[in-house]
Amino acid sequence: MNQIPQQHGSRWQLIRDLAVFQFKLLADGLRDLIMSPVSLIAGLSGLLFFHDNPSKPFHDVLALGKRSERWINLFGALPRKRRLTESMAVARTGSLDDVLARIEQVMVEQYEKGGLTASAKSSIDFSLDALARGVKRLKAPDSESDDDQPDKRP
Repeated sequence: MNQIPQQHGSRWQLIRDLAVFQFKLLADGLRDLIMSPVSLIAGLSGLLFFHDNPSKPFHDVLALGKRSERWINLFGALPRKRRLTESMAVARTGSLDDVLARIEQVMVEQYEKGGLTASAKSSIDFSLDALARGVKRLKAPDSESDDDQPDKRP
């Protein structure tokens, strides 16, 4: 007789997951608020005081941020099967780091040629469009559409 109906149990699970997510968002935001000035101070101190390895203090801050990110585990309430599906979708489409690396590469190439040109703008637009498609795929990783076909770079 003390058994909670399935519908009520899933409601309470949602309420719990929502409350935990909000708390984790708060913790994540506070971490980001702290990490921003700390990373700037670490970078500047590396430039001023760590002549042999100027990136060490900054990379130490990044390592701390990565550990805190895992500890907070913002999206931990997502069922494991769905997390794996999302991870596979990111692996197929690339991450934000991949898109930023492509944009940086284009900008460096154009800088070496003497400045950004119309073709550079086109390449950057292409990379931003790829990012938008990746985000769209993350929202629906199981759907296949014409947008999922590889693009030809202009």
